[in-house]
Parts: sequence; structure tokens; C-alpha cells
Amino acid sequence: MARTGKRLRKAYEGIDRNQFLALEEAVRQIKAKANAKFDETIEIAMNLGIDPRHADQMVRGMVLLPNGTGKSVRVAVFARAAKADEARAAGADLVGAEDLAEKIQAGQIEFDRCIASPDMMAVVGKLGKILGPRGLMPNPKLGTVTPNVGEAVKAAKGGNVEFRAEKAGIVHAGVGKASFSEQALLENVRAFIGAINRAKPSGAKGTYIEKVSLSSTMGPGVKLDLATLAAAA
Repeated sequence: MARTGKRLRKAYEGIDRNQFLALEEAVRQIKAKANAKFDETIEIAMNLGIDPRHADQMVRGMVLLPNGTGKSVRVAVFARAAKADEARAAGADLVGAEDLAEKIQAGQIEFDRCIASPDMMAVVGKLGKILGPRGLMPNPKLGTVTPNVGEAVKAAKGGNVEFRAEKAGIVHAGVGKASFSEQALLENVRAFIGAINRAKPSGAKGTYIEKVSLSSTMGPGVKLDLATLAAAA
């Protein structure tokens, strides 16, 4: 049986793990308990009443957090000529075509987000078995296959977060850093929950959002009160 470490036991002091908190109180407690030697990520986990094995119950999308993620994101862009210049001007870390594809096939995947202009999909399509399992395959539904590569790069750098339901119907993501102000974290959490609500699939029946919790990378987790959460979102 796994043992709870001394540090985590101390972090849980003063926290009732069976209590459901309003969003504002949850953020306050999580920030106060994020005492690691690095800037911890504040994470949200949502249990949804869906079965992602059915196509009409999959939840997937992208949301731009108003205050960013606090994380440096490396962006690769498949584009040529003027579109390649546009991507570089927007701050893309890697830009290329067949040369970039060769690097990826050689295992050099040194980026967190991949964007492609539509005319590059013949090249990118061959990389599906490499990028797909890593969640890096460009997708028009997520705005990562687009003629506006410059805007897509700026969005990725500015706090765009991709979400996708796992097999158990759980969606989780980082929504900021412990160093963020409470107000910034509140705005980010509300934006994320709003995006999940808007992504409700047609096949979802009954209760859609069943449980929501917040935690920090090395800290305790707290449960959110769904009634107050709905009003906040």
C-alpha cells in the first residue's frame, strides 16, 4: 500500500478532503499549499459523464486561457515561402517542409505544438504514426491546420491549451502557475470550464460534468462545488 510522504501530509493539514469548495476558496487554498522549490503548475481535472469510445461522446478542443499558462511552448510549423516567413515572424521555433519532416522521422521532436498550412498536409500526413500518438498531429478542428499560421503560432505561444477526454472520461490540463495571482487563475479556470461546457457532445446523456478538482504539481487536491462552479463559469 502506498504511503503518503511527510511533505504531502503536512500540505494536507487544514484541508478537508471531503469538503466541496467554491472556486475562489479552492484557488486560495491551492496557492497557499504550493510550496515546492519551483513554480508549480495549477491543474484542473474534470470527470465527465461520457464514454469517449463512442464517436458522438468524444470531448476535444482548444481554449485560449486569458492569462496564459506560464509555460514556454515550442512551436513547429510546416509551411513554405511567405507562410514560412509569417510563421517565423510570429515566433515559431521550427519552420520547414520536407526538411522538418525528415528531422521528425529521425526522432528529433523538439517541440510541444505542431501547426501546418493546408498545402503542407501531403507532407504532414506521412507523419501520422509518429505525431498522432504524441498528440502533436495538426488538426483543422483544433485550428492547427490553418492558412493563418502566424495567428496560430501567436495563440500557441500565448496560452492556447488543447484538451481531450481520456478513456475514463477525464479531462485534465494545466491552467496556470502558482505564482499567478488568484484573479488570473480564476479567469483561466473559468475559461477552461466554459470551453468544456461548449464542447459537450451530442451523445452525452444525464449529468455532463460529474466532478471537478484542482491541485498543484506537488500539492494536495481539493474538490469544487459544482453548484457554485456553474454560476462562476
